[in-house]
Amino acid sequence: MKINGNTILITGGGSGIGRGLAEAFHAKGNQVVIAGRRKNLLDETVAANPGMKAAVLDIENSETIRTFAEKLKKDFPTLNVVIHNAGIMKPESLKDAAVADAEAMVTTNLLGPIRLNAALLPFLLKQPNPVIMTVSSGLAFVPLAMTPTYCATKAAIHSYTQSMRYQLNGTTAQVLELIPPYVQTELMGPRMASDPNAMPLKDFISETMSILENSPNSTEICVERVKPLRFAEASGQYDAFFKNFNDGMAAAAAAH
Repeated sequence: MKINGNTILITGGGSGIGRGLAEAFHAKGNQVVIAGRRKNLLDETVAANPGMKAAVLDIENSETIRTFAEKLKKDFPTLNVVIHNAGIMKPESLKDAAVADAEAMVTTNLLGPIRLNAALLPFLLKQPNPVIMTVSSGLAFVPLAMTPTYCATKAAIHSYTQSMRYQLNGTTAQVLELIPPYVQTELMGPRMASDPNAMPLKDFISETMSILENSPNSTEICVERVKPLRFAEASGQYDAFFKNFNDGMAAAAAAH
């Protein structure tokens, strides 16, 4: 990926990993457009980064996505990079048989990127140096049992990204997958942002940008901290890893 001179859309860009990426790319000399539901967070981010742009997007609404995409193409005709980062993560007790949270996660985390990609891909493929980056998770490879639907959506995003990369082979587009570990954000509430067991956000962003800059042909962006999850299956010890990982996370959750 070319590290500067792009026009980049980042969904979920008002907080967490999305904001971290937006500010890092902005500092590298890219035109960055952040999108998300919460206008107050978008406005705060833009105010702190003069020159950055923002647009409100309800990623759960398919009609809104189409309207958003058409306006985006008109307002930013040089758009060549899309980072599908918006997502929600909620714990679920499957014994309760409730589905509202699961449906919201599927709509936001999976259908959102698929719909936005469909609306923008023909336009992107006409641009110089087009890049589509999805954001999955280490939990796509070793699920956290307390968040089953979230993990399932991220596994689906990984699969979707592989298929997209294969289908776009022969075009000029780069298809990248960013695979975060457990990072200090507010994805599951304020406590997560200071959890010592999570990777500090600034460290994650710094290592991610270093990989993008120094390994421009990488298709999967994996910081060192996520590799035990990403390659658990290849280690031949998946079952033990899965149990130890989930036992440890359940114990940590119970302690709070």
